[in-house]
Amino acid sequence: MYNKLALLALSLRAARAQQVGTLTPETHPTLNTQTCTASGCTTTANKVVLDANWRWTHSTSGSTNCYTGNTWDATLCPDDATCAANCALDGADYEGTYGVSASGSSLKIDFVTQSAQKNVGARTYLMANDNEYQMFNLLNKEFTFDVDVSKLGCGLNGALYFVAMSADGGKAAYPGNKAGAAYGTGYCDSQCPRDLKFINGKANVEGWTPDSNSANSGTGNAGSCCDEMDIWEANSISQALTPHPCTSTGQTICETTACGGTDTNNTRYDSVCDPDGCDFNPYRLGNESFYGPGKTVNTNSVFTVVTQFITSDNTATGTLSAIRRLYVQNGKVIQQSNTDVSGITTTNQITSDFCTQEKAAFGDNTGFETKGGLAKMGKALESVVLVMSVWDDYAANMLWLDSDYPTTGSASAPGIARGTCATSSGVPSDVESSQSSASVTYSNIKFGSLNSTYTAA
Repeated sequence: MYNKLALLALSLRAARAQQVGTLTPETHPTLNTQTCTASGCTTTANKVVLDANWRWTHSTSGSTNCYTGNTWDATLCPDDATCAANCALDGADYEGTYGVSASGSSLKIDFVTQSAQKNVGARTYLMANDNEYQMFNLLNKEFTFDVDVSKLGCGLNGALYFVAMSADGGKAAYPGNKAGAAYGTGYCDSQCPRDLKFINGKANVEGWTPDSNSANSGTGNAGSCCDEMDIWEANSISQALTPHPCTSTGQTICETTACGGTDTNNTRYDSVCDPDGCDFNPYRLGNESFYGPGKTVNTNSVFTVVTQFITSDNTATGTLSAIRRLYVQNGKVIQQSNTDVSGITTTNQITSDFCTQEKAAFGDNTGFETKGGLAKMGKALESVVLVMSVWDDYAANMLWLDSDYPTTGSASAPGIARGTCATSSGVPSDVESSQSSASVTYSNIKFGSLNSTYTAA
């Protein structure tokens, strides 16, 4: 994933905190998932929680905003520690304010929700109970879900992925964090995002700079880093499967340039994580007829996505050696497309050899290997949290997913073309208007032993 700094909630009240507010009740929607073996599947009633970044933050003594627009209240938040003590993170009206609704085994996230204020996008986590995230060990297992991306056009990203967050959202480790997983705290990813308002129980006020292109976001001195496994970054035009390892273990805090940066500066690769990852985008890898409306995987209708994590010794403690992908649509199993790029040995899975060859063929940064590659990614996958979201991209207009990117390169050059969207597409102000009714639906989540979570007609 290129940049989640652009994940925004455009509600004037949508700020963040670590204390717990009581003005709005917090009721986690129930989402049923299944755990499978060769003998069959069992159903669990999980919960879903909204990320802390989207929530209203107000003074602990009343309802005064701690953060309005893209600016902190100078009285309540003169520094990181004082702000954390003065500000409360409140409950959420999931459907009415944030466009998040769950029913049975289905989770729908609207792109734009208009209530008293306008909210754009959402990031949610799967919970084991009301106080802890559901933790997964993906090694020697497969993860499966159905998805409807038919309403996601150019510039949008319905992202389902795993990150190495703490089960309790950092509540036990950081005394300043009184909210914990129950209120969606503790986020981290391979971009080491600095737009988070609170990290490790403290505010991110110090060094805060409002974004020039967003009235609701900014960056502080601190960022939050961890390994990230992007199972699914997609709209109806393009999709990518991408592991992002980090040299660190679990969630770690970074400061300023040590957090890396966006494509527009020279610090992108300075963090402990690999921001680019080793991506498998069928279009970018030479198969332009595989994924999209009316194509082999037809995004006009719902389909099943199966991702398998193969280890060297076929155990849950072995070294990750391959990531495999297949799809099921209309009762037919569809294998991942094969690569068709000079310099890359024909394959339809992510392996260390594939990643090395892809970086060389496309002239990409080699941080994936230097940050630990598949082996380090595998260690992280022993304990990860599931994230389900939809977002637009204030940094690069999602062109890295669905268009020609970087835009300075020739579309005919290897690795530049990633989808059919125009290079002028994806501007947030445009998509938030023209695609205001867009949504993504994730459903029928299953996890279990290899080849246990899907069937063919």
